[in-house]
Amino acid sequence: MRATAASGPHAGAAVAHSALLGIQKAALVTHIRRTYYSDEGRPVETADIVVPAAHCEIVYEIPISR
Repeated sequence: MRATAASGPHAGAAVAHSALLGIQKAALVTHIRRTYYSDEGRPVETADIVVPAAHCEIVYEIPISR
């Protein structure tokens, strides 16, 4: 199984996100879009994750094959 991910800080949380996360509309958020694929290349799981940038640290571990 393999995964692709795109993430980055975004200025200004969407109104819906700010209400759910309990943050101001102008607060920075990190938006992570992630998809896992089967060995055959078929997408099997996807996630759209929004987290307040000031409330957490995001750490990735990425194994590298040699």
